Amino acid sequence: MNLDEKLGRVVARYDELQALLATEDKGDAIARMSKEISDLTPVVEAIAELRKARSDLEEAEAMASDPEMRDLAQEEAADLRERVPELEHAVKLLLVPKDEADARNAILEVRAGTGGDEAALFAGELFRMYERYAALKGWKVEVMDLNETDLGGVKEVVAMISGRDVFARLKYESGVHRVQRVPETEGGGRIHTSAATVAVLPEAQDVDVHIEDKDLRIDTYRSQGAGGQHVNTTESAVRITHVPTGVVAACQEEKSQHKNKAKALKMLMAKLYEHQREQAVNERAEARRSQVGSGDRSERIRTYNFPQGRVTDHRINLTLYAIDKIMQGEGLDDLVDALTTEDNAAKLAELA
Repeated sequence: MNLDEKLGRVVARYDELQALLATEDKGDAIARMSKEISDLTPVVEAIAELRKARSDLEEAEAMASDPEMRDLAQEEAADLRERVPELEHAVKLLLVPKDEADARNAILEVRAGTGGDEAALFAGELFRMYERYAALKGWKVEVMDLNETDLGGVKEVVAMISGRDVFARLKYESGVHRVQRVPETEGGGRIHTSAATVAVLPEAQDVDVHIEDKDLRIDTYRSQGAGGQHVNTTESAVRITHVPTGVVAACQEEKSQHKNKAKALKMLMAKLYEHQREQAVNERAEARRSQVGSGDRSERIRTYNFPQGRVTDHRINLTLYAIDKIMQGEGLDDLVDALTTEDNAAKLAELA
């Protein structure tokens, strides 16, 4: 099916929905159709603009044969020849299948990997990078679980990030982040390599995941601070295990066991929702592996080389010499934008 046929089908579906909406009297059906019409409206408007530009181009080229109108027509035709491909590209982007999770909040997990104390310090810096990025975006960050080290590093931190299009902007961060630098504890000036693992999960909604109480094992324990010291004399921390899948979520940031349980359950739902999403992808035979990576948290995606001041994203072979700006959160958009563009390009290629 060529592009024009696809556009014709979109417009036909839009017209069909408009006609059905005028005759439908059931609330649920009206809501579903209204939602689909709302989603299709910007696409149909873009198609109308493209069709008009194409029509105008044909008229301008026809007018170019008129000696009196030639100069004006040729100028208009030249402008339209540039505009039509731009409009076609815009329409194709609108036709790219949307990830319905893009608009959701996200649960961010950062864990120290190989490298001991240096890995934990780097994990802490990565989390602060995301905190600064969130602040620049006007997002809210709520720490749900935190396990620090004596040196100020982070063994593991889990946070809920809420705001506009959070998952869409952070979903490409899942994977192994590697750091190359001279640790403060290194007296010989040798560069060490260590790593941290990042996972970004879309927040689950009640309709996404159904959990039976009998499938949950709930354990309580004392909250712990740096070095394993007990900072809470009561067992307010909560760990929930979904027995059928073995998925675990824990929260110890609140003094109230009830609040910790509610947060841990929200984290568990997000993990189970992501588990379902991954299963759906795996079940599609020969599923497309995006050029920007699968989101697999075992995949090395990025290297931060401090001596050279560079950050390299291995999925798209992009190197930016702006490590300070990126670690401050300000430069992260440059990476996210490039990854989004590459992903859209891969999806557009499938539409061809």
